[in-house]
Amino acid sequence: SATPVRFALLGDWGNGDQNTIDVARQMTAVHDRTPLDMVVTAGDNIYPDGAASHFRNNFEQPFEPLLSRRVPFYACLGNHDVKAGREAQLKYPLFNMGGRNYYSHTAGGGMVEVFVLDSNAMDASQLTWLDAALRRSTAVWKVGVLHHPPFSSGKRHGSDTSIRADVHPLFKRHGVHVVFSGHDHIYQRVTLQDDIQYFVSGAGGKVRIGDVNKKDTLVASAYDDDSHFMVLEADASAFRFQAINTSGQV
Repeated sequence: SATPVRFALLGDWGNGDQNTIDVARQMTAVHDRTPLDMVVTAGDNIYPDGAASHFRNNFEQPFEPLLSRRVPFYACLGNHDVKAGREAQLKYPLFNMGGRNYYSHTAGGGMVEVFVLDSNAMDASQLTWLDAALRRSTAVWKVGVLHHPPFSSGKRHGSDTSIRADVHPLFKRHGVHVVFSGHDHIYQRVTLQDDIQYFVSGAGGKVRIGDVNKKDTLVASAYDDDSHFMVLEADASAFRFQAINTSGQV
């Protein structure tokens, strides 16, 4: 019963400025050409502190065209989100978190299962849940999403080796195929790690120009010239990806 899934992903995006508006406009254009089933976020959904008072200006207004087309968002918490807005975002209907800071969402009748994690609070309970949830999953494609990158060549933050030690062994053990993170305001496709494809997609709002250490052996491909979002397409034979900037360039 599994059917193809097409979705967008963006991280570090919730500042409501012109970069965010331009990204939202391009996402709407992508949707209007070929509909998106959902949008998944890699955290820092709302700047500067995640509070509900910023929801309208930083999210609802820039993304109104997508929201009016009933494209659902599934959010992941970033470090800015938890400063003052953890509970507000967990309960915010448009972020579809259902009151949970970590959860999974299945799309396409089992084609894709997205495991959304809270890397701000990676405790034993969350890791126990992740181990069990991955073991139960029958999805064709298992997708991890968390804010802090297990692997990154960003100069500002780089790899979070503590998070890597927590989650990478579970991803490897249970056959996770692809993992998305944010935090570094760049695009990066990481060299394969134990056959898992990691991405950093943290420039949905404001890019850090020149922030990629392009000499790092972790860099398979990278882009730090402009803000971007990603478009993912999954079917029974392949998981395809694109990064698209504010001008619509791939």
